[in-house]
Amino acid sequence: MNDRQTLIRDLLLLLAFAGWGLALPHYGSEFVVSMALTCLMYVALSSSWGLFCGSTRYLSLATSAFFGIGAYTSAIALEHLSWLESITLGAGLAAVVAVVMGAAVLHLRGTYFAVLTFGMTELIRHAVTYFEKSVTGTVGRVLTVIPDRDTIYLTVLGLAVLAVLVSIVLRRSRFGLALMGIGADEQRAQTLGVNTRLIKIAGFAMTAAFAGAVGAAMAVRWTYIDPHTVFNPFIGFQTVLIALIGGAMTLWGPLIAAIVFSVLAETLRLQAPQVYMMSLGLLLILSVLYLPGGLASLRWATFGGWWQGSRGWLRGLKDRERKDG
Repeated sequence: MNDRQTLIRDLLLLLAFAGWGLALPHYGSEFVVSMALTCLMYVALSSSWGLFCGSTRYLSLATSAFFGIGAYTSAIALEHLSWLESITLGAGLAAVVAVVMGAAVLHLRGTYFAVLTFGMTELIRHAVTYFEKSVTGTVGRVLTVIPDRDTIYLTVLGLAVLAVLVSIVLRRSRFGLALMGIGADEQRAQTLGVNTRLIKIAGFAMTAAFAGAVGAAMAVRWTYIDPHTVFNPFIGFQTVLIALIGGAMTLWGPLIAAIVFSVLAETLRLQAPQVYMMSLGLLLILSVLYLPGGLASLRWATFGGWWQGSRGWLRGLKDRERKDG
């Protein structure tokens, strides 16, 4: 399949996904729509996370910081601005913070980068908490201007579709190739004339803009927000897990994994939260050991390889038992 055929296939799949999302509120129950909204939220977050982190192999743990910035921006701005203006402002402020953060820490890699992005997330969360307590005299905010359910749902659906569409376009652009070049060999990319610092900051800011926009849209779903809720590290960790298990370097992996985990979350989190967390950990371990490309890399040949490998392991075990006997 050539590149043009692949592009047409990806666009048709995205169109089918968008059509399914548009039709769901008309026949689904409130519970189904609520689950779909969570699913779409993580599709947008994990797909946009993969735009930068999957290509460059930088492990960012700052998603919850950008999500929280967008949420608080929406909570404050909705009293004075329209819905779309509040979403745009949340995305813009998150991108600005990402530029500042990226300029400070994007020269690091690996564990150092991951730890520093998580540390900056906690710094932002505590700074917002201090501001709320000291200046406004409260811990959280009650949202008085709340759009209807369909407006929120269509906005998050639009962000999810846009995140996948941007991924499709970027993979075929010079900017996307530069990001992948940084992930493959950053020093070699520099010698080929790529301004790696500028590319990394731009990619990091783009990821943050999506997270900020999603946070701004989802804030009104809770009607009351506080720093512990919207800067929750679990949002960032689950985004990373979904992207890694689905396949951070693939186009459809994060979307597939987001659907799987949304169903798992709704069925297990309330009744058996420990089982849900163990399922996350188990799937991550199995993916790292046996499926490094994520769920999106599953093929019939993969199952055949596992079957042949297990048969070889059993034969080796039997031969060892005969020798010992």
